[in-house]
Formats: sequence, C-alpha cells, structure tokens
Amino acid sequence: MTDPDVKDVVREKYAQAALQVAGGGSACCGPSGRGGCDPITTNLYGAGEAAGVPAEALAASLGCGNPTALAALAPGELVLDLGSGGGIDVLLSARRVGPTGKAYGLDMTDEMLALARENQRKAGLDNVEFLKGEIEAIPLPDSSVDVIISNCVINLSGDKDRVFREAFRVLKPGGRFAVSDVVTRGAIPAALRQDMLLWVGCLAGALDESDYVAKLAAAGFDGVTIEPTRVYKVEDARDLLVGKGHDVDALAAELDGKFFSAFIRAVKPGARDGACCGPSCCGA
Repeated sequence: MTDPDVKDVVREKYAQAALQVAGGGSACCGPSGRGGCDPITTNLYGAGEAAGVPAEALAASLGCGNPTALAALAPGELVLDLGSGGGIDVLLSARRVGPTGKAYGLDMTDEMLALARENQRKAGLDNVEFLKGEIEAIPLPDSSVDVIISNCVINLSGDKDRVFREAFRVLKPGGRFAVSDVVTRGAIPAALRQDMLLWVGCLAGALDESDYVAKLAAAGFDGVTIEPTRVYKVEDARDLLVGKGHDVDALAAELDGKFFSAFIRAVKPGARDGACCGPSCCGA
C-alpha cells in the first residue's frame, strides 16, 4: 500500500461525503444502507457547540474527538486544523480565538473545501481561511501558528513522520500540538491493516501508542501525552467488519480494547510571547 494509493482512496471517500452533505444528507460513516453512525464519530460535540455552527458542518464531521474543547484555545491565537473537512473544528476554533485570532483549515479535497467555505459564509466568520494542500506539506511559513489541531485525520496519512515534522516546522516555539486521533495498543491482525476501506474508516492506519510517542519525539516535540477518550470493542465495529468479510467472533480476542480514540498533546520547545532566558533564548 503506497502513500499515493492511500491519498486517492481518502480523497475519493471524503469527496463523496462532502457531496452527500451538500445534497442534504450526512457524511456519517455507518454501514451503507443500515443507517446510524459508528461509535467513533457520534456524540462528539455538545449541544451548545452544535448550535453554534451550520448544520452542514456538523453533518460533515467524520472525526473521532473534539480537539477544540481540549486544546484550551485562547483569544488572539492562530490555529491550524490538519484535514479540516467540512470545517466544524475550524469554525469552533475561530469563535474561541476571537476576532484578534485566526483559524486555518487545511484539506486536499476540493469538495470538502467548497463545503467548508460555504459553512464559513453561513457562520459569518471573517477570521477563518481554508487552504488547499496536504498535511505532509503544509502551505504555511515556519513558526507561524500557535496551535495545531486535527480530528481523526493523521491516522489516514501514509507518511506520519513527515506530518509530524511539518507540524513541528509551522508551530511557533512553545506552540501546542493538540489532536484527536485513533490509536492502537498491541498487535492488530494484518488482514485489517491491508483493508483500504478500514484504513479510511480510521482503524487500519492508526499508530500504536508507543510509536505515536516515539515519532512525535523524533520530530522534536516535548511533553508528549496520550489520553484515551473512547476505547472500542469488536462489537462496536461488528457491522463494518462483517460487511468487509471479517469473522467478528474470531477477531474479538485480537481486537477488544486494542483501538481507541485519544487526545494527543505535545509542545514545541522554546520561548513564548517574546520571553527569553538568556543569549540563546531558552536554549532555542
């Protein structure tokens, strides 16, 4: 499975999801024809948050968490959402950072960008900018944002090391990496990792928690923590797995408790707000 293959499948799925929402439907990734959403993507936003964004932004959400609620965004900060989709986390971030701050959304799918910009128009927010590009090559200058968020997108990348290096590059010294993602714990059956549709569905492309910590540290980040927010059992994914030809009962012992949504935090070392502790500015 090559990186271009992964990107093509992801782009196609998310383009279809955007078109579904634009046509009045939902991007929910529950089993086709069965209705409902899987437990990875449901009930992520509070009633107040949902009421504060266009319905289409909520309908287009395919995330696994709510990074805006966990990132402790402050007025005046510059925020970047990697893989912004229909824009819900960008719009929520823009409200949190206020008119003196700004929220960028980065996505590679034209259909999602069009949907996100329409949602921005409906929300009436000026401190938002949606950029076309890939999370492995962020189209922003070095040290240009205070916070990076992402919602169940990094697991979809075939080159996570490059994603982490790019995130480190564009963060200001002292900047925060605060993402929601699907993480695994222990061995996952090879058949699942080879299933492209499961990759897109947030399971097969997930990093093991120890690898996540190691890769962020290798990119230069400090203070890496992983906080599970939802731990899943094989029954949670029964319809999806059966639909892909997997024997769920046989997989139960190998899957139960081994994949979970998590909030991942890390910090780019360095001084903030012009603070300096000497000629080398805090070792920067």
